[in-house]
Amino acid sequence: MSDWKPKRFWTESAVVEAEGGYTVELDGRRVKTPAKAGLILPTRAMATEVAAEWDAQEKVVDPTSMPFTRSANAAIDKVHHQHAEVADMLADYGDSDLLCYRASHPQELQERQAEHWNPALDWAAEALSARLLPVAGVLHQAQSEAALSTLRQRVHQLNDFQLAAFHDLVSLSGSLVLGFAAAQGWRKAEDIWEMSRLDENWQIEQWGHDDEAHAVAETKKAAFLHAKRFFDISI
Repeated sequence: MSDWKPKRFWTESAVVEAEGGYTVELDGRRVKTPAKAGLILPTRAMATEVAAEWDAQEKVVDPTSMPFTRSANAAIDKVHHQHAEVADMLADYGDSDLLCYRASHPQELQERQAEHWNPALDWAAEALSARLLPVAGVLHQAQSEAALSTLRQRVHQLNDFQLAAFHDLVSLSGSLVLGFAAAQGWRKAEDIWEMSRLDENWQIEQWGHDDEAHAVAETKKAAFLHAKRFFDISI
């Protein structure tokens, strides 16, 4: 039974308007989430992406090939029922943000971190009204309560679908600031992802390339870029 997969039973997928937004129909039958909730999507663009994924299925349904459907399911079945908890979990990244913990040596790495990460912190201070301060070393240093409160409020303002995407933007990058920077289009998502990989890329330069680690990183990058796209079509 562990190898069982649902078979394709429909010939056509279609985007249709529904109360509260849009949904997808398979030969006139509305798609539901794994928890049997209605798959009500906030925008036609998102519904179009989901419909395309269903239309691309062949003899059996492969959920791993349906990232937009899986993200929408997560927003409806999980985030909707735990919005405050998810928002608080992500807001907590602000007090230990990747961008704030800098190397104590060597100087070349310190300079590279400052060059690439300081502009992101400056952007957050201006665009998000939240100044986070960098420190040398890995010991925790509390950030301004006012800044953290401002960031927390912004996270809580996201809708269920935005928050589902934001979860991946933050958790994959390890940075609340970079999550917001990607969501708000400060720079290209690919460039922001590379900022989050600065320390790892430094280690690769020092010790060489590892195929397995590279494959894992590429999978995470694809998930990050998908999360950015999903966020963009959530409003």
